[in-house]
Amino acid sequence: MKRHNPLAAMFMISLLCILSACGNELKQNHTIAATDNPTVKESNNEDTVEKKTLVVYFSATGTTKTLSEYAADILNADIYEIVPAIPYTKEDLAYYTDGRADQEQQDNEARPAISEPIKNIEQYETIVLGYPIWHGQAPRIISTFLESYDFSNKTILPFCTSQSSGIGTSDTNLHSLADNAKWLEGRRFAADTTRETIKEWLDSMAIKPDKNAFDFDKHVVKLNSGYEMPMMGLGTYSLSDDECYNSIIALLENGGRLIDTAYMYHNEASVGRAVRESNIAREEIFVTTKLYPTQYSDAANAIDEALERLGLDYIDLMLLHHPGEGDVEACKAMEQAVKDGKIHSIGLSNWYVEELEAFLPQISITPALIQNEIHPYYQENDVIPYVQNLGITMQGWYPFGGRGHTFELLSDKTITTIAAAHNVTPAQVILRWNLQKGVTVIPGSSNPNHIQENLDLFTFELSQDEMAQINALDRNEKHDWY
Repeated sequence: MKRHNPLAAMFMISLLCILSACGNELKQNHTIAATDNPTVKESNNEDTVEKKTLVVYFSATGTTKTLSEYAADILNADIYEIVPAIPYTKEDLAYYTDGRADQEQQDNEARPAISEPIKNIEQYETIVLGYPIWHGQAPRIISTFLESYDFSNKTILPFCTSQSSGIGTSDTNLHSLADNAKWLEGRRFAADTTRETIKEWLDSMAIKPDKNAFDFDKHVVKLNSGYEMPMMGLGTYSLSDDECYNSIIALLENGGRLIDTAYMYHNEASVGRAVRESNIAREEIFVTTKLYPTQYSDAANAIDEALERLGLDYIDLMLLHHPGEGDVEACKAMEQAVKDGKIHSIGLSNWYVEELEAFLPQISITPALIQNEIHPYYQENDVIPYVQNLGITMQGWYPFGGRGHTFELLSDKTITTIAAAHNVTPAQVILRWNLQKGVTVIPGSSNPNHIQENLDLFTFELSQDEMAQINALDRNEKHDWY
């Protein structure tokens, strides 16, 4: 491509029988610290969106902790552990011994103290609240939590962990403690509940991942499936055989880890060979491929054939290439492949608002990604926010306008002027513009220098004014038929 302007079993004969599916006072990952400065991951771009969901849990054996971490990971949410100021001992938890926990549960006014409060809880709109079942109810420390904050206009989604007891009235009995909140119907989970079950539950309750899933420090985006994907990579459309292989090797040698291919590109074998021969751990490389409409009628076999051509144990992301007859059933085949471990994440390519409104109600797993044509002359300003508001990652192909249009776009005076101001190339400006809009990119190239250049997007940042200038270039000018 031409360039211009180079640049969580038993309670032990005690309460541990009922808390077999409960949590423990353990440290958590990606936590929000109960301090004046809670840890909230943010990207460096100026369009950062505040996190809106907080997962809160109390745990005594580790199960509630595990399921809460699943939820936080799926939702890209912050997580807060309710830690008692006076920790519970085994003796405290012993069932029917008139121990501390027995006494607290028999006293409706008991309010065990919490070690540290949450600061800035006002920034959260949704609270996912997890707790074990003690004597058929939530531990009294949950009451302490709910009476400690103003939940006006917030949504609370409760869940309990128990191997035998149902959620019963444990959640509804909590409503009066935060009667100014919108309470959603709670659910019980057992100790062996899987991450996928938690995701299906959250989806059914319409709890979507927070939008701010871009990590500009790590150069990755957290998909709603829970997997991380590089923000930028290499599109292999039109690359074949050795050219494709060599381009991927160049990408990997320069630190790129995202590769986009498809059945119709006829290069999955070359992609797989490059991945296998790269001496880079498989889990570090993210491979996307696509099923074509001609494969939808036998999608299950087509998925197996893709794995065989790639020579890989799993596919990171599989998309349906574009709408077509049998696409719903093909998507259901991909959903089954996710359950079977053959695919990690699924998505759609060339689906727009109207198509998505008709398609999404017919499937079970929310797509992790939508991949469409996006460039400064065709910006999809209706599709991008629609997709992002669903908790779906947006990705753009043809970032430089596509064949026959690349020269004009890379020569656009607005873009070249911005590039000169940052001492980068017009191509880098366009790719950075996409990232700051929350759109991941897969530019295609067989030129090692251009491949390296397309990865070097983090030494500069576009101002709000520069973003606005590029936004003003939109012509609604689509360059391909999809």
